[in-house]
Amino acid sequence: MEGIRIYRKADIEKLIAKRKGETKFGEKLQFIEKAEELKHHPAKFVLLGIPEDIGVRANYGNAGTSAAWKAGLNALVNIQLNRFNDSENLIVLGELDCRELMQKASSIDSTDPNYHRKLGDLVKQIDILVADIIETIVSHGKIPVIIGGGHNNAYGNIKGASKALKNPVNILNIDAHTDLRQLEHRHSGNGFSYAIEGGFLNKYSVYGLHKNYTPEYIFKEMEISENLQYRLWEDLMMRPEDIIQDFRENLSNLDKHKFGFELDCDAIANFPSSAQSPTGFTLEQIRQFIKIVSANNNCVYFHICEAAPSGQKTFNVGKALAYFISDFTRAGS
Repeated sequence: MEGIRIYRKADIEKLIAKRKGETKFGEKLQFIEKAEELKHHPAKFVLLGIPEDIGVRANYGNAGTSAAWKAGLNALVNIQLNRFNDSENLIVLGELDCRELMQKASSIDSTDPNYHRKLGDLVKQIDILVADIIETIVSHGKIPVIIGGGHNNAYGNIKGASKALKNPVNILNIDAHTDLRQLEHRHSGNGFSYAIEGGFLNKYSVYGLHKNYTPEYIFKEMEISENLQYRLWEDLMMRPEDIIQDFRENLSNLDKHKFGFELDCDAIANFPSSAQSPTGFTLEQIRQFIKIVSANNNCVYFHICEAAPSGQKTFNVGKALAYFISDFTRAGS
């Protein structure tokens, strides 16, 4: 696997705040030295960080998603190891090495008329690395849990999973946006468009789509396609008591085949993200969704993206991401 900074136990040890008489989650996490070890390792889940925000900037968005991985990891390793949390079922693979690409992105003059297209060229390089890593993990029978970066990384996730399974995959995306924008330069707003164009994505469902931030041409494209569907947040918010059952029914349209699970933090009300919104799902609803999906044997990966922690909000964002990861890796228990 190229482009990966593989973590060792020592990389995690320095993050753990140990206390006498307690065992923290990070103290029992699993590690590997090379990809071949995944095949015979008993752990089910593989944790991967993508510390980049190039795709978001290429989509005319705000930087900051590069910080999500470290915030989530810091919080995760310090939750309690107890009867409800089994860190022996989770391998910390490490992070995509985005340092050089991030430096290249920062060196591009923002006044350059080709600024966004040049960022898109860097996103294409990230696509190749992500797809290769996800293909390797899934082909070894593991479930990747991917943290951080923009939603541009959905394309690499889908391509990698599809190649590993030798079939297009379905996708459930909890999101305020479709990310089905035109096939222009690569960015965080067209990852699913490129996945469809490449033949890697079969059925695609957006759950919690916001009316105010979806172009009309995308609504028209989705409505004429049998494989594209959406549930509007404005419809769901009118009957909150039915949301969980509605979510189950929506999932049932996808889960007869292998599917990937995408969570864009823009869909969560007041959550620090690249396109933060004052309205959307609550953290509690999101955790219930994750619980439902984690119990499904056809889910092949989980991607949490677009979180953009900064300043005093970093700690709470990290804790939220740790909740999402631990909820999912309990696998329906």
